[in-house]
Amino acid sequence: MRNITEEEWRELLVKDDNAVIIDCRTPMEWSAGIIESAVLMDINNPLSFMAKTDALDKKKNYYIYCRSGVRSVQACHVLESNGVKSTYNLLGGISFWNGKMVLPKTK
Repeated sequence: MRNITEEEWRELLVKDDNAVIIDCRTPMEWSAGIIESAVLMDINNPLSFMAKTDALDKKKNYYIYCRSGVRSVQACHVLESNGVKSTYNLLGGISFWNGKMVLPKTK
């Protein structure tokens, strides 16, 4: 796991064709707005989180955030313990995000 700032996040994503953004907050938090292109994987729902973790392409680079940066650290550790090689944690989480946020698409 590598802890990165918002600025580093942006710089890395621009060059990373192998990136996946994971929002590990709850569905209620998710509905308030997300970082563009994020996929919801609620770490507070362990069964769902682990099922989604098992289905991930372990060769991709995962950029992970939560509200404040605490749950995303935990998510990075879980992903790495399940074979993911590259995880990036957004320091401060979405609470410190100054960039574009979008409303998630509803099903």
